[in-house]
Amino acid sequence: MFADLPAWDDLPSDQAHPIFKRALAPGELPAQVAAALWRGNELGSTVTRVIKTGWETLDLELPGGGWPCHSITEILQPQPLVCELRLLAPTLRAVSEAGKTVVFVGPPKQPHMPGLRLMGLDERNLVWIQADAPSQRLWVTEQLVKSNACGALISWLPQARQEQIRRLQICAQISECPVFLCRPAVAQHESSAAPLRVQLAFGLNWELKVHVLKRKGPAHEGILALPSIPAGMESLITPRLRKPSELMANRDEREAIPNALGCAAPGQPAVRRAPAH
Repeated sequence: MFADLPAWDDLPSDQAHPIFKRALAPGELPAQVAAALWRGNELGSTVTRVIKTGWETLDLELPGGGWPCHSITEILQPQPLVCELRLLAPTLRAVSEAGKTVVFVGPPKQPHMPGLRLMGLDERNLVWIQADAPSQRLWVTEQLVKSNACGALISWLPQARQEQIRRLQICAQISECPVFLCRPAVAQHESSAAPLRVQLAFGLNWELKVHVLKRKGPAHEGILALPSIPAGMESLITPRLRKPSELMANRDEREAIPNALGCAAPGQPAVRRAPAH
């Protein structure tokens, strides 16, 4: 009856004939279930599409290795329009080069187009929507997410409430573009439905300091330092000025030496030259 069946040893374990399926050991899961299982101490892998951030060290810390689509990402920082466009510049450049539209909703200041050009963003692929009232910014953001009408969406929502963020996250599940919500740093103490939350600050040595507050996986330890000299200043900054922290440290050391050349010792008056006659 079973003469035409191949031997068990000739078949891979996942292709064995149903008749010969072995019993699972205690605690063992079927292969297809184990492949789809995510454990909280592991960095999650997303089943949706992602867009590379342009920062290799940051990609390594994000589920799927990039900014998620079909989802929202919160960027939290002390002051708006200081760091977020620098962080997103590689992504916006890639979207613009693909001929897709980048939409700004309610930025607190008028976008500086010469600086955006230096970042690689083509103004022909940029739409700036001026919406001053919080309700207007929220409504426009929701409509754009629902319509899936752009390649990347950046919305400044400093006063968004938890239930509003949750509603945007539900809407974003049908959107194919990455959606970034820029919010103040104090919002880190509020719960949020955003699957990915990033805290952003500007470093002394022209770097961006990034801490992943929330992700699918273990807590992110430490701060990522991403080198980010403004594109227009790359050719103007001398090697010494690329690390202002070292210049400040050297200055502090000179000031700490009381008898250094040109410095008066503590309690001693400075030497003054007599005026020439």
